[in-house]
Amino acid sequence: MDRAPVLIEGHAALFGVEDLSGDVVRAGAFARSLSRGGVPMLLQHRSGAVAGRWTRLIEDGRGLFVRGLIERPGAQVLVEVGLNGLSIGFRARLWKPRVEGGRDLIDLDLVEISLVAEPMQPGARFSIIGAAARAA
Repeated sequence: MDRAPVLIEGHAALFGVEDLSGDVVRAGAFARSLSRGGVPMLLQHRSGAVAGRWTRLIEDGRGLFVRGLIERPGAQVLVEVGLNGLSIGFRARLWKPRVEGGRDLIDLDLVEISLVAEPMQPGARFSIIGAAARAA
């Protein structure tokens, strides 16, 4: 049976909130990457494990807001049983060390955004919005 894509949305990064490694993403860090577009949706940061596609990526007042369609049946099953974390794969272009440890991330090359079980940023989560209608 052909499954309809699952529509999700949430925040893949939160501005000004320390993650488990001590890194803090600053507002504007994704601006350059977002102007390029083409960020893949992966499963657990595995290269080639495309889970679906992102339909909206924007910086809002809270962080990096994402909306997308999970199209791969295997990824859909994982979401149905509770997978709800988001994690960004990036290269830091501009950062400063933090006195407390970790980095202030000022400019990032966004490489991918993954659906994960345990995000480095515990508040980076998504919710299921619904199933997208399939074209007949």
